[in-house]
Amino acid sequence: MKLTILGCYSATPRDNAHPTSQFLEVKGRHFLIDCGEGTQMQLRKYKLKFTKINHVFISHLHGDHFYGLIGFLSTLGILGRQKDLHVYGPKGLKEIITLQLRLTKSYNEYDIVFHELTSKKSELIFEDNKVAVYTIPLKHRVYTNGYLFKEKIGERKLEISKTAAYKEIEVCDYQNLKNGKDFILEDGTVIANELLTSDPSKPKSYAFCSDTKYKEDITEIIKNVDMLYHESTFLEDNADLAKKTMHSTALEAAKIAKMAEVKMLILGHYSSRYKNLKLFKQEAETVFENSVLGEEGVCYEI
Repeated sequence: MKLTILGCYSATPRDNAHPTSQFLEVKGRHFLIDCGEGTQMQLRKYKLKFTKINHVFISHLHGDHFYGLIGFLSTLGILGRQKDLHVYGPKGLKEIITLQLRLTKSYNEYDIVFHELTSKKSELIFEDNKVAVYTIPLKHRVYTNGYLFKEKIGERKLEISKTAAYKEIEVCDYQNLKNGKDFILEDGTVIANELLTSDPSKPKSYAFCSDTKYKEDITEIIKNVDMLYHESTFLEDNADLAKKTMHSTALEAAKIAKMAEVKMLILGHYSSRYKNLKLFKQEAETVFENSVLGEEGVCYEI
């Protein structure tokens, strides 16, 4: 599981401060999370193969989280994409994008499949044999969701030194062993699977919590995740402003991380009023020690 931060600042984009967007790789799946202005340029800058992206998750309909989407979709069309692209986001996103495409006469050869969200309760919105994605209902000035990405339990690991002890076990048998099946010798002897394999790696998880006021009830949804990104627009010196604009402070993000017992907290969505971002890390560490600053271009690997 690898997370690359493409942008982690709030509001107005600048040369060295791009709005929210992230690229997440999970077991061969490539997800785009939010798509602020300049996202496709950031994908190119960090040499990320955005043509592999099949699922886009938009948290809410504020410009710094989705104004880059129409450009991204248009570029995919120019590149001749054929495969469907699935876009998840609040109700209204489909209307906005289809209007832009229609009025600009941008006719793509691929289908954009919109999954519009309205529920205020956590729900499963995507699932395959590798990954499951759930919404994290947040509280902002408009309808907003975060997203929880959870790996599924993988295949068992072959112990080649142990399978080598049985000449009857061939390469064609390996997949059945990975799937947890016992091996039966020609004389009928059953070799238990656990004697030939070991347990798979523990599934990993990542929670993305976009713009939101301090909201303790999300801790049950994100309990024990390996990595949490939680917005921290302000420091405590502007706690009143955070409350007024329905954002969080670095200290509040750390409180959520501690309550949810996550393993790692990534801070982000910094207000441009702050020039020294180290203050965010220092403030968060007073509550949750394993807090790090979200930085553009940095890849965080679990």
